[in-house]
Amino acid sequence: MQRALFSRSALLAQQAAAALDGPLAARSAPLLLRLDRSMSSVSIPPPACMLRPLEVPLRYLFGPGPSNVPPRILAAQGRPIIGHLHPEMYEIMNDIKRGIQYIFQTENNMTIAMSGSGHAAMECAVFNTVEPGESVLVGVNGIWGERVAEIAERMGANVHRMVKAPGGYFSNKEIEQAVEKHKPVLFFLTHGESSAGLCHPVDGIGDICRKHNCLFLVDTVASLGAAPIFMDKQNIDILYTGSQKALNAPPGTAPISFNDRACHKMFNRKTKPVSYLFDMTCLSNYWGCDGQPARLYHHTGPVSGLFALRESLAIVAEKGLEESWKKHKEVAAYLYRGLEDLGLKLFIPDMDLRLPSVTTIAIPEGYNWRELLAYIMKHHQMEMTGGLGPSMGMVMRIGLMGYNCEKTNADMALHALADALKNCRKSKA
Repeated sequence: MQRALFSRSALLAQQAAAALDGPLAARSAPLLLRLDRSMSSVSIPPPACMLRPLEVPLRYLFGPGPSNVPPRILAAQGRPIIGHLHPEMYEIMNDIKRGIQYIFQTENNMTIAMSGSGHAAMECAVFNTVEPGESVLVGVNGIWGERVAEIAERMGANVHRMVKAPGGYFSNKEIEQAVEKHKPVLFFLTHGESSAGLCHPVDGIGDICRKHNCLFLVDTVASLGAAPIFMDKQNIDILYTGSQKALNAPPGTAPISFNDRACHKMFNRKTKPVSYLFDMTCLSNYWGCDGQPARLYHHTGPVSGLFALRESLAIVAEKGLEESWKKHKEVAAYLYRGLEDLGLKLFIPDMDLRLPSVTTIAIPEGYNWRELLAYIMKHHQMEMTGGLGPSMGMVMRIGLMGYNCEKTNADMALHALADALKNCRKSKA
């Protein structure tokens, strides 16, 4: 085969050379031969999967996220691409900044959207405000506290954990005692702990952190838009969320905001942040937050993703935050009643502590939770999930947020659960 390939290449080279006159033809023949041989040296064929059209099933995403995306946001993401440094793109980024300020209820100038999922904002917050050897206090009552603790340890912080079982929460007294003991530069708490379905109280914690010169970092990835949060009024120093839950944009962007206390800490460091991509010195300029006349290239932002995020923020602004909170609370209460009518037990007993966007139920006795979820996916094309991290094997999770936050969707979820309970094998124990 190699001989045949060479002969074909030689023939092509000879034909090309014959079309030329004089010495140029003689010099061109070896060059054309080498060029053709290099172009014919592909040994890995195109994969068969890439020669088939893309197929994506239609699913009801009633898990903890991502949630189904409204047509309006899908259409926004499908608009023609523009350059990430074009003036029109800067205007869109400015709109996004103002939209984030609204949903966070903050006037912070240092407000941007990370290029990446909620984990990108999580790492950005820790990497920029903590230096190696500094003390960090983390509230761990589910997987997200575990993640932040590991992130802080990886960059060299001295991490202290306050630990509760999934569904547990920390009193302000417990938090203040731990802050006094460990003297952290940063205290982390998850507002919406989606792995357990808990919405953690926040009032008063920011005051404790200010009293002890500690920054207060809050994760609202699963709760923003579904449960009230007031960044400025509650003295939260750093707040972040994700695009793919109650905001209903596709995954890939993560709003984050820093107040003046946080900015003073991160812009007066002794060492550079461990990540260049997440360095707020660069990102603040890229997002026009540093007061400089020109925005310099830092990285190529997710242009289409920012289109979608801008549209999702516009939808929340049009409907109003209060209306969004009210609707999530009402639909969640409707779902709770339906679950109890099925004989299922809600994992968080106190209704005031339940996360409106993600409801957790105790695994029904005698059932294999994996079989229940697989049955629901197979027969109803509907995603619900089990626990995550510490709550694995303890709960099943149902998410009705943003676009999916409707009583009709709650009815569909309840019907699918009833069908699974009827048809899945139950042990005698």
